Amino acid sequence: MLQHSFVHIPGIGVATERLLWANGILHWDDVQEPLPAAVPTAKARLLLRHVAERQRLLAEAPGEFARQLPVVERWRLFPAFRARAAYLDIETTGHFGPQSMVTAIALYDGQTVRSYVQGENLFQFIEDIGQYEMLVTYNGRAFDVPVLERAFGIRLRHLHLDLRYILHRLGIKGGLKGCEKRCGLDRGDLDGLDGYAAVLLWQEYRRTGDRRVLETLLAYNIEDTVNLETLMVHAYNRNLAATPFAESHTLPLPVQPERTCRPDAEVVRRIGARAAAAKGEWAARRRPPE
Repeated sequence: MLQHSFVHIPGIGVATERLLWANGILHWDDVQEPLPAAVPTAKARLLLRHVAERQRLLAEAPGEFARQLPVVERWRLFPAFRARAAYLDIETTGHFGPQSMVTAIALYDGQTVRSYVQGENLFQFIEDIGQYEMLVTYNGRAFDVPVLERAFGIRLRHLHLDLRYILHRLGIKGGLKGCEKRCGLDRGDLDGLDGYAAVLLWQEYRRTGDRRVLETLLAYNIEDTVNLETLMVHAYNRNLAATPFAESHTLPLPVQPERTCRPDAEVVRRIGARAAAAKGEWAARRRPPE
């Protein structure tokens, strides 16, 4: 899709790009003199001046090329960077700001699932994340990335596709679980657990040392992460459908990986009930008196 894109060129917006496509300028190789008369002279000059430079930039410095795309159009990067992408999700103690502590991280690259646990192997994440060039998250710009940078004292300078904004632009809203349901994903044995339940799972594990509880937390964290790939493909294909390239560039849905952790049914039932009761009590306290 990148070689069909022109919005990375200064002065070329989405409307001009659509005009180019409508007039047979469908690929960088089509930018040759004379351009169709329907293309404004100023825009034609921009194309002729910049396309060769953008071809070189994509070949020699793909990360820099990617940053030339408007943020709302960076979904186009996905196929080109997919082999260097990591899907990422974290769990925390549930506090806000500097008091929030990372309890677990799940990292998935389309092949391998990795889990990192506070007090065990958490700092291995710093070395492993350096293998990738792109991050795919849900709400990672506002939460996961700043929390990780603060926790480890690092900067994650990866290209970043945040599905919260990509899906929202497509009208798919309602948090990660809601987006998954809109896209036909089923969490199976983990259905009913949410971020607050993940906090309760960590608290119980720290109190009891019960590995079944930790396994359930990690299974939940992994589910958040591996589902990001499917959501990213959905988002890419939905955006692509508005272009002339849907027939030739649509991506197949990914094969779900083998899960490395299994939730315990009794733990899911018990913690899910506790989380639901706590949220019910909180809602009741906020309800105005009759």
